[in-house]
Amino acid sequence: MTESEFYKLLNRYLNDSCTPAERAAVERWYDRLEQAEGMGLRPQGQQEIESAIWERLMRGRLPQPAPRVVTMWPAAPVRWAAALALLALGIGWLLLATGRFPAPSSQNPLTATAISNGWTRRSNPTRQVLAFRLPDSSRVSLHPGSSVRYATAFAGARREVHLVGEAFFQVSKNPRRPFLVLTEQVVTTVLGTSFRVKAYAGGKEATVAVRTGKVAVQAREGARLSASPAQPAAGGVLLLPNQQVVYSASQRRLKKELVARPVVLAPQSFEFEERPVAEVLAALEKAYGVTIVYDKARLAACTVSITFYDEPLFDKLGLLCKSLGAYYTLSDTNILIHSPGCQGPLTR
Repeated sequence: MTESEFYKLLNRYLNDSCTPAERAAVERWYDRLEQAEGMGLRPQGQQEIESAIWERLMRGRLPQPAPRVVTMWPAAPVRWAAALALLALGIGWLLLATGRFPAPSSQNPLTATAISNGWTRRSNPTRQVLAFRLPDSSRVSLHPGSSVRYATAFAGARREVHLVGEAFFQVSKNPRRPFLVLTEQVVTTVLGTSFRVKAYAGGKEATVAVRTGKVAVQAREGARLSASPAQPAAGGVLLLPNQQVVYSASQRRLKKELVARPVVLAPQSFEFEERPVAEVLAALEKAYGVTIVYDKARLAACTVSITFYDEPLFDKLGLLCKSLGAYYTLSDTNILIHSPGCQGPLTR
């Protein structure tokens, strides 16, 4: 794709005038930039651009937990926020690829301090999210007021990072050397994935939210550091994409749930014309990697005509429930649909 064609595609994406196939292509392209190494970009500046854009998206995708019971949610226009982030990333990609991107400043506000016994501490004293690479090429986006500590050589059977505050990790895959993030409250173990950890010193709660892959989480007190996603600790939890766990320091327990704003994992067609409600629910399950529980016998005769656009998952569920005269609740990572049933086709 030429530079001109690329800008035209992004412009159509911004104006919501691209085809479903073009929209899916743009979003798949962005996901590949997140997960792949290189992708034709020059190493210098690549990490800073990707991490900055990803953090802007994550701030919109992971707000405070949503209410547990919903009857109807208003639609929320999210395309502009995501599209502008994609446009910024695309501009950075083009400038890097053509060699017109300015060299980064030699003054990096992310402070690195060598401490005793071969460890390094990095702190973020600014008001912006700052990114850097660990010795194994894993990427860390460190939030303001946060710090991480790790072995300078990053040697040994495990890759250990000690976090105070909040950070987003994109971990280089290495099944033989698990990657551990240790905080005051929890221990998070992965083999290679992307996830967010929020655990400030003295905080009443700690949160781990998963973007891709599998993550094992256990309480820090009495933690078994040899645990892994393949063999989680007895008292720990295993998280999949769009899931999170909240650790309560007062109750000393881990609560597993869906993230407040699940993202699409497998794009689906959301245009339904007099289709069974079960088919709509199955498409939502596949798109977001969630489990939706409902009374199959009660909804067996229900059909619906409905089209979803860019509404978040819970908005889609709210609109569907309004059509059915139903409501939904959340139980752990499951979505429960409560419906009296229906007697004929429904339309939105």
